[in-house]
Amino acid sequence: MKALILSGGKGTRLRPITYTGAKQLVPVANKPILWYGIESIVAAGITDIGIIISPETGEEIKAKTGDGDRFGARITYIPQDRPGGLAHAVKVAQPFLADTPFLMYLGDNLVESDLGLFVDDFKDRRLDALTLLCPVNNPSAFGVAQVDERGRVLQLVEKPKVPPSNLALVGIYLFSSTIHQAIANIQPSARGELEITDAIQHLIDRNQQVEAHKLKGWWLDTGKKDDLLEANRIILDTCLETAIAGEVDENSQIIGRVKIGKESQIVNCTIRGPVTIGCGCHLENCFIGPYSSIADGVTLIDADIEHSVILQDAKVIGIQQRIVDSVIGQRAQFKVAPQRPKALRFLIGDDSQIELV
Repeated sequence: MKALILSGGKGTRLRPITYTGAKQLVPVANKPILWYGIESIVAAGITDIGIIISPETGEEIKAKTGDGDRFGARITYIPQDRPGGLAHAVKVAQPFLADTPFLMYLGDNLVESDLGLFVDDFKDRRLDALTLLCPVNNPSAFGVAQVDERGRVLQLVEKPKVPPSNLALVGIYLFSSTIHQAIANIQPSARGELEITDAIQHLIDRNQQVEAHKLKGWWLDTGKKDDLLEANRIILDTCLETAIAGEVDENSQIIGRVKIGKESQIVNCTIRGPVTIGCGCHLENCFIGPYSSIADGVTLIDADIEHSVILQDAKVIGIQQRIVDSVIGQRAQFKVAPQRPKALRFLIGDDSQIELV
């Protein structure tokens, strides 16, 4: 069995961060979102993985992720020249997939569930398609499934005005080779894309074996800033273990679960976990509150930060007011004069320079 991870797209919902980088490489708890998906797939026993990449961000993804050795996998990169829909991505990947059944995974999703359970069920029952579903409060914003009491999928609708259920398609699918014929028989949607929901509906209409499972545990789509921060919070809450590899001076206080990377220096700071701090950072006269992730090479001086994600090599200096609910991009430089408001909230792209006076 193979896997196909979709890691193209332009990440418009996460701009300005994604103007200069791939949304799938934005870190959650200091690890690229894409890597969580790869690790989950490998844990499910699938090691032959194709990754769909776009012309804009493909080289960055290849350089960062490599050939798969670090994950115990073999990765093949598959260029998609334009965003043409999920079914179009499968069509582009058909030479890689051949006639092998496969798992398809949207690269900006995070799930708590063990994918191996779904893979085993799909194989054992020889299904043509298996979709994963999760109840949501706003089903009109998603692809939605209607299922019967046995778990068989009766209907799929993409972002319906009147949803037939509250069960959203999670963005993880398992397919047999019959999906290729289904894709060959569908037409582009009103938005000009080949929709995977139309291809699955084609299978349903021809009485193929299409079933669904509800996810147990959380599902996170990290396409927006608040979603990214929520993903960071949950991962830190559930996965972080204390590990202090850097230098912490005697005037600093570490409270709760905190991870500090090699060659990082902590001077006169209070850090209240869960917090992860990368390698080669310098923090001085700071308070770092819960649910913060600070990437490699970051400099924070006279800063007060909570529930935020600070990307690689950013500098935040002289901010006496609290920064909350923020994402600060790579190499961004941020300085502030006194007498600012009590709390500041930002989404700052890579290489930005901001000075509040």
